[in-house]
Amino acid sequence: MNKPKPIHNSIKRGWTPDRVGDQTGKTVLITGGNSGIGLQAAKILAGKGADILLCARSEAKGQAAVDAVNAIGGGTARLVILDLADMASIQAAAKSVATLTDRVDVLVNNAGIMQTPELTTKDGFELQLGTNHLGHFLLNGLLYPLVEAADGRIVVVSSIAHKFGRLNLKDLMYANGGYTPTIAYGQSKLANIVYAFELQRRLDAAGSSVTAYAVHPGYSNTELQNTGPTGVLNLLYKPLNVLMAQPAEYGSYPTVLAATDPAAAPGGYYGPTGWQDARGPVGDSAVHPKALNEDKAANLWVQSEALVDFYWESVLPNAG
Repeated sequence: MNKPKPIHNSIKRGWTPDRVGDQTGKTVLITGGNSGIGLQAAKILAGKGADILLCARSEAKGQAAVDAVNAIGGGTARLVILDLADMASIQAAAKSVATLTDRVDVLVNNAGIMQTPELTTKDGFELQLGTNHLGHFLLNGLLYPLVEAADGRIVVVSSIAHKFGRLNLKDLMYANGGYTPTIAYGQSKLANIVYAFELQRRLDAAGSSVTAYAVHPGYSNTELQNTGPTGVLNLLYKPLNVLMAQPAEYGSYPTVLAATDPAAAPGGYYGPTGWQDARGPVGDSAVHPKALNEDKAANLWVQSEALVDFYWESVLPNAG
């Protein structure tokens, strides 16, 4: 039986942000930057001199996070209003970003939701896949020219839950039944890592200078477990967060690694490498073989383009 294993040996295990060099002059966009690992990554990167475009749904929460990042000194943070569950909001956010900067050195797909009841986005997509994958898929395409202008990086935050997910390619939205909060979450997180790897393959095919990376935060104590799950799941996470979760700051280390380290391998996957990859030293992390299926990745890509009505050929010609 094929077991999850690292696909690269690019980073010495035990990576910490003290390896990050000066990031002055770089612009980093982080979705879901108002809390959790997104906010922690923003603080670390701003402390190294990077300017931050911090994306959040709530202006009040987003501005509070911007103020917290700016209090550190170093790079300057600015707020971009973004709701990944609303394609009109994504379009508006992309236009807003283009007025704020002419380049994005790092685009971090961090925002996400977990194990929600069966709900839909404003555009009718299953909420978890719509937010975690499709919203980012559209945002990345719209902002690709700004990333290309910087020869930049796209960092996709997946999860150890990708190992338990499956792509329901015949019914991505579970319109025909079978939805459970956990099954849909696993699919969305598998979609994240599959997308990151497929994006890198297409970037290579097009001869692009942009590179893509996948990361996971392990089991980190964030609002993710409190705002999505309901009922028994919500009750379960309360003691688990206390007993097993690592601080959100540690969970942000893989994101910062992929955003900055020259040794990070394009198409790589980084995260904690300790017990069950839930915590421990950060480095090249284990990828389930299902995430490497190129036929399914291409199928997901084609469906994603049709669903959000954005075709990457418009910004990435000859991508295959």
